[in-house]
Amino acid sequence: MSEIKHKSVGSLKKGDTIIIDGAACVVSSTQTSRPGKHGHAKVRLQAVGMIDKRKREIVMPGHDHVETPVIGKKNAQVLSITGTSANLMDMETYETFDLPIPEELQGKVGEGDTILYWQILSDRVMKQVMQKAS
Repeated sequence: MSEIKHKSVGSLKKGDTIIIDGAACVVSSTQTSRPGKHGHAKVRLQAVGMIDKRKREIVMPGHDHVETPVIGKKNAQVLSITGTSANLMDMETYETFDLPIPEELQGKVGEGDTILYWQILSDRVMKQVMQKAS
């Protein structure tokens, strides 16, 4: 499980990461309303899931804190490929696991290659081929 930090919702900008309903998301837009006579400024935040690409929206006071994921960027070696899935070994922990190969990387990943993957909360996502096997 990745680390989680807390940030004021009023300080978030487009492109920042946030956790909404247990899913890591990228902020796509923010709107801040003016405070009322006795109230606080409210922030309407729209975000898109990093894994599932679903749109999510929250509205909350600007001084409230939200959870933000710490994304771990790690390297792994491709041990084998079966269809659209690759069996990988983490270069630091030597843990082996399977990951789906994203559409944009299919045909570019081969056995023995070093790839970059992201650890986002409990999910792992293959991002790019770092080094081809010789």
